[in-house]
Amino acid sequence: MDFSVNTNAGALVALQNLNKTNRSLNVAQTRINTGLKVSGAKDNAAIFSIAQKQRAELAGYTAVKGSLNRAIGATDVAIAGAEAVSDLLIRMKEITIVAKDAGNDDASRAILDLEFSQLAQQTSTIVESAEFNGRNTLKADDIVAITSPDGDSSSAITISASTIDTQAAFLDLLFSIDTEANANAALAAVDGMISTLEGVLAKLGAGAKRLETALSFAQKISDTIETGIGNLVDADLAREAANLQALQVKQQLGLQALSIANQAPQSILSLFN
Repeated sequence: MDFSVNTNAGALVALQNLNKTNRSLNVAQTRINTGLKVSGAKDNAAIFSIAQKQRAELAGYTAVKGSLNRAIGATDVAIAGAEAVSDLLIRMKEITIVAKDAGNDDASRAILDLEFSQLAQQTSTIVESAEFNGRNTLKADDIVAITSPDGDSSSAITISASTIDTQAAFLDLLFSIDTEANANAALAAVDGMISTLEGVLAKLGAGAKRLETALSFAQKISDTIETGIGNLVDADLAREAANLQALQVKQQLGLQALSIANQAPQSILSLFN
């Protein structure tokens, strides 16, 4: 055994081991603080690169879900408007058929005509108000939703505008049922709009179902990707907590070992007594 006060090999070894323990302790503390075992490229370059790619994919599906939700909102508003107009048209048709009755006098037709006019105005108002996020598919705005995480427009879902606003305005401005002849003309126009609305409601209903199906699929894919990212980078906190306690004990022991090693050169003094 060599005795030297210039070089303390035991202290150097103890310091190396203590530094190694401190590095491991810092890693464990970082994992517990962040909840991640791979929080950057330095931790594991390959895993971090894969996780970042999956995060980019997840961001694309987040945008898809936002687009689908906006489209569903616009479709729901359009359906509500079309259903309300349909209910009004049914009442207008009933009034018009009553007005055609040759047994009605002018006073009765005048009352019926007033109600018809009010309902026609309400029909036009509903169509104008059926707007969501600045879009009104009962007038001239198509509903478009992206379904691809890379924004590919070829796979987008499109619900074309129905343009029933022109028919609503036509009913509002041009028709009255104050005579039997006018009632006949109004009835033909109401029947025409009812037929149009049947197609509109069918289109909107089918479109809404397709949007909801696409949203459900996007949510499932998004959840799967998020779970996959977690499997790659999330830390096992129970394991890390146990590891942290073990490393804290090793740190204390390392400090004691370094202290003992630092005291070793003092034994040389006994040689000079």
